[in-house]
This record gives sequence, C-alpha cells and structure tokens, in this order.
Amino acid sequence: MTRGPLDRDRSRHDHADDSPGDRPGAASPRSCWPATARADRHVRELAATLPTLDVACLERWGGRLADLLPAGGRLLAAGNGGSAAQAQHLTAELVGRFQDERPAMSAIALHADTSSLTAIGNDYGYEEVFARQVRAHGRPGDVLMLLSTSGRSANLLRAATTAGEMGLTVWALLGPPGSPLAGLCHETVSVGETANASRAVDAGRAGSRPSPSIPTSTVQEVHLVAVHVLCAAFDGALSAVRGSDQAVAEDVRTVGGAGFPASAGERPADQRTARARPLGPVRRTDGDPPTAPDRGRPNSPTARRGGRRPIVVVGDTLLDRDISGHAARLAPDAPVPVLDGLDVTERPGGAGLAAILLASDGAAVTLITALARDDAGRRLAVMLAEAGVELVDLGLTGETPSKSRIRAGGRSLVRLDDGGEGRVEGVVPAAVRTALDQAAAVLVSDYGRGVAAAPPLRSALARRGGTPLVWDPHPRGAAPLAGATLATPNGAEAAGAAPGIEGTSLSSVCARGRALAARWDVGAVAITLAERGAMLVTAGSAPPLLAPALPVSGGDACGAGDRFAASAVEAFAAGRLPSEAVAVATRHAGEFVAAGGSASVRPSGGEPAGRWRPSPLAAGGDPLRTRKGDGHAVAVAVRARGGTVVATGGCFDLLHAGHVEVLRAARSLGDCLVVCLNSDDSVRRLKGPDRPIVGAADRAAVLRGLDSVDAVMIFDEDTPARLLADLRPDIFAKGGDYAVTDLPEAGIVASWGGQAVVLPYLAGRSTSTLIREAVRRGGS
Repeated sequence: MTRGPLDRDRSRHDHADDSPGDRPGAASPRSCWPATARADRHVRELAATLPTLDVACLERWGGRLADLLPAGGRLLAAGNGGSAAQAQHLTAELVGRFQDERPAMSAIALHADTSSLTAIGNDYGYEEVFARQVRAHGRPGDVLMLLSTSGRSANLLRAATTAGEMGLTVWALLGPPGSPLAGLCHETVSVGETANASRAVDAGRAGSRPSPSIPTSTVQEVHLVAVHVLCAAFDGALSAVRGSDQAVAEDVRTVGGAGFPASAGERPADQRTARARPLGPVRRTDGDPPTAPDRGRPNSPTARRGGRRPIVVVGDTLLDRDISGHAARLAPDAPVPVLDGLDVTERPGGAGLAAILLASDGAAVTLITALARDDAGRRLAVMLAEAGVELVDLGLTGETPSKSRIRAGGRSLVRLDDGGEGRVEGVVPAAVRTALDQAAAVLVSDYGRGVAAAPPLRSALARRGGTPLVWDPHPRGAAPLAGATLATPNGAEAAGAAPGIEGTSLSSVCARGRALAARWDVGAVAITLAERGAMLVTAGSAPPLLAPALPVSGGDACGAGDRFAASAVEAFAAGRLPSEAVAVATRHAGEFVAAGGSASVRPSGGEPAGRWRPSPLAAGGDPLRTRKGDGHAVAVAVRARGGTVVATGGCFDLLHAGHVEVLRAARSLGDCLVVCLNSDDSVRRLKGPDRPIVGAADRAAVLRGLDSVDAVMIFDEDTPARLLADLRPDIFAKGGDYAVTDLPEAGIVASWGGQAVVLPYLAGRSTSTLIREAVRRGGS
C-alpha cells in the first residue's frame, strides 16, 4: 500500500518495534517524533491553505499576458527575500519556457539587477530600488507583478504607486488579506482567508487554539503554485491564439429582425460557468491596462477584426435626421423660407455617431447602448451593422429619441426633437462585462437619456480593470465616473457644472477645469472652446495645455464634440498621453467642422466627405505691422482697444517648422504676439559655448519677418522674468513638446492675473536635431 504524507499514526505503528540496530545509522523512533510532527503540521498547513488560491483570477491574468507580451508588452516583477526568488522564477519561465515551446517573452525581475539595485539604494534609498526601475523600464499598458507575504514592504508600496501613476497595470500575490499593498493594486490574489477558518474548526475539534497566522513559508509555497498556474494559463491562452483546434461556436443575437454576431468574447452560459470558482479574495480598483491587440478566442468578433482589441462606446443613441432643401422664396402667409427639392438623410446620433466615426477611422468598435423596439430602433440597428459596429443592446422602453434638422444652403434653420424620456431595460448582460474586459479604451457618450446613469452599467464600468476611459458629459446626464482618464465638456457645459466661476477668459476656463477635475475625481478635463481650441487641465497646479483650433471658414460644428471625444479615445487606445490625445482630437474636430460636421457622415461607410487639411504653417494677419519693433508700444495699442496681449520666449536658434507652428498657435490666442528672445550671452549660458549658431540680431530679424510675430524684445538674463514684468502680458505661451510642465514663468504671469499655457510642438523638430544632422552630413 502506498502511504500518503499525512499517514502519521500508521507510520508510527509500523515502526513501533524497530530498534536502532534494525536501521543502521537511524536514531530512535521516539527521538524522531518532534521532527515528524512538525513536518506533518507543515504539510497539513499547506493542504489547508492551497484551496484558497484564486485559480480563476490567475487564469484571467494568463490570458491578459497572452494579449500583452506577444504584442511587445512587458512584465516587470519584484519581491523581497523568498518572494524575490518566486518573482525571478516567474520571469525565467516567461523569458525561457514553462512547458510548451514558444518565442521568448519580455519579463524583467527588478531585484536581479544587483548593480542598479545597489546604486539606487545608495543614492536614493532602499524604498526607491524598485520604483526607479519601474520608471526606467515600464511603459503604459505593461504589467508590474509584486510578490509579498506581508504586503507592507516600503519598496513595493513605492513601486506600486509609481506604476499606477505611469499607467501600468499592477498585480500582486499576497499573504492574508488586508495589507496596504492590496489597496495600491488593480488586482490581487491573497492567500489564506479560507485556511484560517479551516484551522479554527480543526483546532476547536482538538480542543486547542488556532494558529494566529499562516507561516511565511506556506504562503511562499502557495505563491510558487500560483506562478506555475499563471504560466500554464499563459501557455494555454497563447496556444488558443495560434489556432487551437477547439473552435468555439458563435452566438448570434437578433435585434428587430437583423442578425448580429455575439459581442466580443461572449460565450454560451455553460462555457462561462465552466471556469474554476474563485476561492480567495481579489481586489480590483481603477488603473491603466494593456492596450495591446486582443488575442481572444479564434471565432470571436474581435478575432474576426484581425486580432484588434475594440474601442467600446457606451451611451445614448439617437436617430439624427437631416431634411435639406433649397430656400429661394418666402412663404406668402408668413415671413419664413420655403424649402423645395427636399432630401432626407438619416444616421445614428449621440453615442451612435461616435461609434460610426471610430469605425470610419478603421477602429474595431463595440457599441453598448439602448435601442427601442420600434421602427426607428430597427433602422438604427441596421445602420450600425452596415458601418461595422458590433452592438450590445440593453433595450429601451418607449420611443427612439430623434433629432430632425431642417437645413438649407448647408446651414441648419431649425431643429425638432422627438421621443420622450425612455428607460433602460433590465440588468446589464454578460456581454457588457465581456466587451469591457476586452476593450482597448472606453468612451462614454452621455446624452442625458439614461444609459450612462444606469447603476449596473456604472458598476460594470468601475470594474473595467483600469482601461482608459473618456467621458463626454451632458448637462442632463450623470456625473463622470470617478477615476475616468479624461472628461470632455464644452465651454458651456463646464460653465454650467462650475457656476461659481465667472468670465470667459482663459484663466476662468482653467479655474473651471481644475474645479471639475477635483469634483469629478478624474485624471484630467479637456474643455472644448470652439474656435479657441481646447484646454487640458488637471486638478493639480501644473499649467494647462492649450491646443489651438485650426482656422475654419464656414463649416458646421454639429457633431464636433463627438468627433473630439472619439479621436481622444482613439489616441488613448494607441497608448498616447492625455496632452497628445487632446492635440490630435482638436485637430480632427477642426477638420470635421470644415468638412460639414455630422451632415458629412455617411452611415453606410461612416467616412466624412471632403476631409479638409489646412497647412500647419498657416498664419493669421497682422493688424500692427507698422509697429513691429517696439513690444511695449504694441502692447499699449492692443490694450487700448480692449485686446489680449500674448507673449512667448525662447532662443529660436536655426528657426524651423516647429518654431513657426508654435508662434502661429500663440498668436491665435490673442490680438498680438511679443517674442522675448534670449541674447547671445544668455543662449551660451543655457546651451553651451558653441551656441547660438545665429546671432541675436539675425534671429530677431527672421522672427520679425513672420506674420505671426508683432514684436521682438531681446533680454540678457537666463529667463524673461524682467521683460514680462514690464510687459505684463495677458497670456504667456510656451512650446512644451506635448508635456504639461511646470513653467518657471507661470508664477510671475499669475501675479498680475495673467495665464501661462503650454503649446504642443510639431513632433521631431528641434534645433539640436538640425545641428546633429548638419554635423553628420559634413563629416561624411
């Protein structure tokens, strides 16, 4: 008979008559009892603790790593002591292999680089040894895996905080629940809650007190099992991506007679419930997940889209109707135009328009909305399907809301709204959770008709695992969800949401943005300002980023907010920074307006007609050309007629297209632009003895030749603080290469009520790059 490891009593009985002489070199049986009891207790402890392992969560992590790592993502891992060994075991299995032969994956054990570890610990303190490496190696969308039995190590807490701020997803394998580290992670697998309860029962039966805690060694052994389960799940998910022969049948759902494939990742109920039941606590909070392409099941809608993870749009869908005609006469019975030759065009509006715009850009799109069971709802379903949008329909009681615009000559004369206040039906289906789990980014397009306010849906959004979330709010809608990446109200909506802040100046707009970012608890607020562009503001003290609008003559602004939000969420799905997303969204919104707004959208293909791309170097006129030499005189003249004075500063050595675009953008903020130019000595102190390449007199002459520049003033100091104090501009603008940085001039300008803003550079343009290229070519 084969004995199990727990057959203690039987083993003792079998050897009761043995003597040391029977087993040469063996101690007496009685002397072995304490060691045997301790070993048995350890095995029993492990047997009681192992069932607390959350296998389902580990399987989910394996699937997410199968999405991330083959697409160029990276896993960072760290721990202390024995947990460090477990973390290094995990990375070794990923870089090498676990069981199946496969390509090497990028995984780094942060504690294994002893040179970096000792250098950082010596220079910055041991608390920073992992956090600084996260800053060096981590990228938005990567995963940081932390292993700890206590969850209280300062270096791990600091690393988790840093990773969350940078947009990494943070997971942890921990000991018993309740540690501080759990609160800093997006998801955790904790070991031991069930085991404590089991030990208490066993101890009660034996008449003894239960063990107060699980031994560290037991937690670490369960962590090793967790590492192997995770690696097995990763290999299994990767194998499925590569074409497993276990095909999963597609669900087909029918809405109003139109057939639609199952939402991304949706499976029959029996398959959904076949996964292992979670046996231990898992904590999920908000953060930023990987943005890699989806590697879901082979026959899913996502797989049919070439493996791309979809952008999920959530919100109210309306039926937009344009009734266009020619107005060449007035009615005899009233002074109103008569429209002849009517043409009626319908398209999805609201969240439906945002979904179609994204689909027209080539994105894979899933729309979570509520459609009424009427003819208009069925037509909307058909149009969305024809545009390539996957639909998850929550169901809407009442009629489909519609907006009808009467148009003539490309202009709207009047709008008719129809359809009462509906109500979202039922509970959130499993397809919603599946779509959110697979999303690269999420856009909530709230039109105040109930979808974004539905508590079950908001709860599902809150558990989305940290996917970037853009929230386009509505005055009658719900507040943006706390933890959203970006909220995008327009100027009027921001003013209505922050009624205590008066005025239309940029300072007032910035104050509203800060107030809303703090009140809504969102990462940032981008307030769209029509022809002034968009201002990106955070709740902190960093200067705002102002993305100037493209100059547009005519056009139609209807739908521009949807275009802005759609482009922003598309940028987040591609891993862009908020400042980059807002700059791109502002440009796209301007092009959309110039092309005719929502009237240019064709629901069958969604492609806006006549996309217009102005020259990025276009500049406005100069009302003060005769006074370009005197900055003070220019400022006095502009203020005398109630205008806005704008100033900027820099070296402007070897003027290039990036400089020109920043100057054009700065000039568009007001009624004149004064350039504060570093003198030659000032440039040498800032840039080195070999600079400037061009002297101050020539640099000033070139700047004065630009239509966007009204005056140039040269200063000898390291900063233009003295000049600014004399000039007292209303706005100080500075090129920031898409980064909202702490401008040293911001405090000076604010002292007289001015506003400092950062403008984006054109990517890849810099004087240093020009110099290096000239040296390279000269050397060859």
